[in-house]
Amino acid sequence: MTMSDKTTLVVPGQKLAVPRLVKRLIQVGVSVGLTCAVALVFVMGSGMLLGRASTSRGIDTWLSFIQRPDIHGTMFLTAIVTVLFVYWQRDKERR
Repeated sequence: MTMSDKTTLVVPGQKLAVPRLVKRLIQVGVSVGLTCAVALVFVMGSGMLLGRASTSRGIDTWLSFIQRPDIHGTMFLTAIVTVLFVYWQRDKERR
């Protein structure tokens, strides 16, 4: 893979030609963002189910969890491995 390899990145309303590395980095970033959002839903849902429905307390709990460096590392590592595996698997299926 060279830096001149281009691929299509689909965004709402348009398609952009971007280098493969940029597309993968965007996919990893989106995956990490979605993971953070799901964690927030779990923390807020847990608070509601347990009767601690204070929104500020739930957000504070989520922030203290999501700001830990080990959590960042786990999210990024998982996203990177997943994106690379999906592309590797797709390339093997084409052959």
